[in-house]
Amino acid sequence: MSELPQPRQFNAVLLPREFTMQNPNRAAIAPEAVRSLDQLVSMWEVIVADRGDADLRALPGFTVRWADNRFGFWNTLVFTEMNADRKRAAAILAEASAYMRGKRQSGLIWVCQEYLTPPALEELPAIAAEAGLAYALTCHGMEGDFLPIPEPSHAELSFVRASTENLMRAYGEINAAGYGWGPDVGHEGLGNSPLWKDRMQSWLGLADGVPVSAAATIANQGCLFVALVATAPAEQRKGYGEATTRKALYEGFRATGLTRAVLHATDAGMPVYRRIGFQKVATFQCFGLA
Repeated sequence: MSELPQPRQFNAVLLPREFTMQNPNRAAIAPEAVRSLDQLVSMWEVIVADRGDADLRALPGFTVRWADNRFGFWNTLVFTEMNADRKRAAAILAEASAYMRGKRQSGLIWVCQEYLTPPALEELPAIAAEAGLAYALTCHGMEGDFLPIPEPSHAELSFVRASTENLMRAYGEINAAGYGWGPDVGHEGLGNSPLWKDRMQSWLGLADGVPVSAAATIANQGCLFVALVATAPAEQRKGYGEATTRKALYEGFRATGLTRAVLHATDAGMPVYRRIGFQKVATFQCFGLA
């Protein structure tokens, strides 16, 4: 396998050229929303490349981060055109739909609401349906400049870094179970990975010695990126996921010194991340093939 792309280390926020152009016809997009999308695109390049022969391209209107892997999040397209009106959004989603129909495994296109004109956003469900896409979930770009944090603890948990293949398999199984996938899908998504075992701060929470929660961080583009937070379905609502996320953030800061953290949260995860110190900066609607 070729060498993986390196997570990018920059001190400043990188903005697409369209954002910095002085164009009176362009509505301003908050730099935090731009950063959230850029973090998603750049980090997913590294993560998806970890799965081997992946398609990593920038096409007109969207980027491709597609491993054709059964772990569905490794098959991702990201809508990248700023201030897209209805006509342009329809064309991009039609192209994305055609791309996905040519693949073996299912995946998603992430559409940042802040990148659409108000009329296009209002009609987004209809635009997606016209392209043969169906709504899958909403994710929220969140960030906060709050590190370092105190070393976390939980009365029922011990923490271990997932630095062996067996522990990484457990990490994958916990994440797969959260989406109703079998353990073999988790193994395909995260198995045999130098990235997750060595380069990322991948942590498990153990209750009575059994892995029950998982969270990881890695430096990317001047921020600490939080990835694949999950708790075993039978062990949820016990604070395990929050404690393990805090552990990954704590160790990530110790390893990098970065004070700003970013992530992309589901609706269910948002309250947990707000308690840690994150604030919402963008909203992504995700669509798959109908």
